[in-house]
Amino acid sequence: MKIIDLEPGDERLISDLFPVLRQLRPHLDEDLLRTIYAEGHGHGLRFTAAYQDDGRCVGAAGWRLVVNTSTVRSLYVDDLVTADDARSTGVGRRLLAHLEEYARAAGCRLLTLDSGTHRTDAHRFYHRERMAVTAFHFQKPLD
Repeated sequence: MKIIDLEPGDERLISDLFPVLRQLRPHLDEDLLRTIYAEGHGHGLRFTAAYQDDGRCVGAAGWRLVVNTSTVRSLYVDDLVTADDARSTGVGRRLLAHLEEYARAAGCRLLTLDSGTHRTDAHRFYHRERMAVTAFHFQKPLD
């Protein structure tokens, strides 16, 4: 498996990563992803893609380094998804391990993420990866 970071403007962001990411984020379209990455990259947003040996993208992660008073310095995972037909093959574990290595090298104290309450399969995976539920995430829609 090959894991690489994709910069804004990299054609693989749309051709390879987007179809996998859309399985988690169906509200995205290609233009919206480009817009989000163009703005978000300046705020630290990065995308990482996992490729099988045959060259097919089977995993995607959106993440950023965060410095704040609650976690001090952490790597926050916005998105972590394995292609439907590649689940339970180690892709998610490899992506998470890659991000953990990056976080350690960057001097982070934590690797953090949020997961929707309905994503029980993902929760089982995170527990197997020795991640703990440490907080509630609240949101309020703004009209």
